[in-house]
Amino acid sequence: MPLVTLDNTITIAMSVRDRYLSAEWFSEKLGFTLLHHIDDAGWSEMQTKTDGVTLGLGEQSEPTPGNTVPVFGVSDIDIARKNLEAAGVKFDGGTETVEGMVSTATFYDPDGNALMLAQDLSGVG
Repeated sequence: MPLVTLDNTITIAMSVRDRYLSAEWFSEKLGFTLLHHIDDAGWSEMQTKTDGVTLGLGEQSEPTPGNTVPVFGVSDIDIARKNLEAAGVKFDGGTETVEGMVSTATFYDPDGNALMLAQDLSGVG
């Protein structure tokens, strides 16, 4: 039995230099639809052609090519994190919260690949 109950969503988070240009590129080239630009968080999100899968564009001045992080949706991030930590899963710092938007926690698989949990706090998702 899994330690965490995931919902039916996943966001692939990608670091980009300019979210607006990247969103335009993904829209024109792959047909993704812009869901929103959240300027305060430096974040844009696009709906892919796959149900439940979105592409998140996080703006950074010097993004690292190939640096993508799967973000798994959970209904209760505190319980999910507690269960994984009890099983020896390593997390990177504390859970971060953008009030009214999302709580996230980064953790690592045995090979050091970054993964993330996210709880939607917007009441929309």
